[in-house]
Amino acid sequence: MDTKIEFITIVGCANAGKSSLLNSLVGEKIAIVSSKPQTTRTRITGLVTENETQYVFMDTPGVHKAKTKLGEHMNKAVKDSVTDVDLILMVADVTKKVSDNDISIINSFKKNDNVILILNKIDLIKDKEDIALKIAEFNSKYDFKAIIPISVIQNDGIDIVWEETKKYASDGPHYFPDDSLTDQPERVLAGEIIREKILNLMHDEIPHGIAVTVEEMSERVNKNNEDILDISAVIYCERESHKGMIIGKGGAMLKQIGKLSREDLEHFFEIKVNLQCWVKVKEDWRNKEGLIRNLGLSNNSTNM
Repeated sequence: MDTKIEFITIVGCANAGKSSLLNSLVGEKIAIVSSKPQTTRTRITGLVTENETQYVFMDTPGVHKAKTKLGEHMNKAVKDSVTDVDLILMVADVTKKVSDNDISIINSFKKNDNVILILNKIDLIKDKEDIALKIAEFNSKYDFKAIIPISVIQNDGIDIVWEETKKYASDGPHYFPDDSLTDQPERVLAGEIIREKILNLMHDEIPHGIAVTVEEMSERVNKNNEDILDISAVIYCERESHKGMIIGKGGAMLKQIGKLSREDLEHFFEIKVNLQCWVKVKEDWRNKEGLIRNLGLSNNSTNM
């Protein structure tokens, strides 16, 4: 059987719903989701193989005004991801005005690029005429191949996105095993699950300065003959005061982070998890190239 391949990049501003769209298209949660901006820090690949065709989706960090070296790496990851792909899905929040960052993204497209605009969060719009006005505004900025209003949270319009996406596959080999969902190493996925819980539990000023690495990950059989996955993770923060808040009074916050993370880890890996989390300080790591690289967050890194 002749095989086909398609590479699709998902781009957009922070909190537009890119990661949620990726998870919906893949049918499994492989990218963490949070209401806080800059949740996605590196390019995340989601894989779907249907019959002879393999679709390779690349979720990218939200484009934003970089204030740290990490932010510069994140924006560079976006720029690098819109070249040499078969299709670009630009995701925009239909409830917000067209921003300078939106225009910056549009300006990065080449005229011969295949770009589809995804207007997300239509469930929050009461007057549907507002959607038509937003379509007209974006249409005046770029000649999109299609503009699709959707609501990821309500699974509304995802089928239309799929229909349009499938038009751009071409003959070629499958680059990943047909049963793969992502190219992310298991340790990276585990670390991201833990970071998601911190993002959702902590105040705004803390999560941006946090990175999570999984130091050890191994399976064993306990005395009750149960399979156990042991995970040892380190949560890095930028200040001693932040370390105290992450741990919490009597260790309460760290226990909550561990509890919620363990539940998700057990669901994802389908095995009982023994999770140990440690908190360490690396001051101002987001502005230090060496630390960004060591934590797997540079534009050339593949691990976290």
